[in-house]
Amino acid sequence: MSSSSVRTSLSLLFLALLISPAVSQTCKSQTFSGDKTYPHCLDLPQLKAFLHYSYDAANTTLAVVFSAPPAKPGGWIAWAINPKGTGMVGAQTLVAYKDPGNGVAVVKTLNISSYSSLVPSKLAFDVWDMKAEEAARDGGTLRIFARVKVPADLVAKGKVNQVWQVGPELGPGGMIGKHAFDPPNLASMSSLDLKGDNSGSTTISGGGEVNAKIKKRNIHGILNAVSWGILFPIGAIIARYMRIFESADPAWFYLHVSCQFSAYVIGVAGWGTGLKLGSESEGIRFTGHRNIGIALFALATIQMFAMLLRPKKDHKYRFYWNIYHHGVGYAILILGLINVFKGINILNPQDTYKTAYIAVIAILGGIALLLEAVTWVIVLKRKSNNSMKP
Repeated sequence: MSSSSVRTSLSLLFLALLISPAVSQTCKSQTFSGDKTYPHCLDLPQLKAFLHYSYDAANTTLAVVFSAPPAKPGGWIAWAINPKGTGMVGAQTLVAYKDPGNGVAVVKTLNISSYSSLVPSKLAFDVWDMKAEEAARDGGTLRIFARVKVPADLVAKGKVNQVWQVGPELGPGGMIGKHAFDPPNLASMSSLDLKGDNSGSTTISGGGEVNAKIKKRNIHGILNAVSWGILFPIGAIIARYMRIFESADPAWFYLHVSCQFSAYVIGVAGWGTGLKLGSESEGIRFTGHRNIGIALFALATIQMFAMLLRPKKDHKYRFYWNIYHHGVGYAILILGLINVFKGINILNPQDTYKTAYIAVIAILGGIALLLEAVTWVIVLKRKSNNSMKP
């Protein structure tokens, strides 16, 4: 055999070794402890998860093995049946994680009534033979074993709504940490046929709804970033620095009003989208982000109506109106920037988008610093000239 043939053979062998782990990661290639067999297995479409199951129609018992890698080392995995919905709220959940004390995998039950209450609790139906194990050779994959008594109304349908999830490390006191809200996490749900079929596939339910919700989240983020995070700061810069130039009066005022009014309209649209998202996301609450958003809407609305009550320059109350107008304006500016960054952390977009927004704010900040220096030079020069006059 020639040296070129040997090199070719070795290259093909090396390539096969590289490819084979990725190819082998299917539900049919999974192995786990115990002597029980599961005639049905599914490659779940999200979060690199697998489900093996069998259903005993005589006693309406569902035996499952759920496998998935945690979101981070020391994280958790969960599999659930939701008797009344398709999401996580209302789900009767099995959660597995490694005990921080001894490093042994354990499984707990959660009856999730809301995302704010993730503590061990009894399920709405019987579950037994629960255990968890770690598959170290599969990159720290955790597995949940359990038998579930399927409720009578779900038996009649022949299907159950299953939900699965993975999360980060445990919080203080062993509390389950909040999982990410990326598209794969939001789409990790499907309808499970109890009797299975030859292809071993599931019918995904709610896919269009999930995509629509993700689109609304993105629209909400873009609208608010443009309004509170860009246009309002630009309007404040115009009002503070253009007015110092006598030739810019009254153009600066109309530019300022146009910019702030546009920001308000776009911001209200983003705020309304956020309220809609909140009403459609039962159990999901971002309290700080929500409260700041409500405060921004209230302050900005007052600011808009205040323009109708703006006294003339020589009016005795104009001084107090200016204090109020500037104070509320700076409050909107600061709260808006804080809330935009809170929203970015919630949406968790690609780093490119966060970097781009930080670059925009840095440029606006640099322009403001430069104009601040120019403004002080002009003001001091005018004071100096005025003091020299008789």
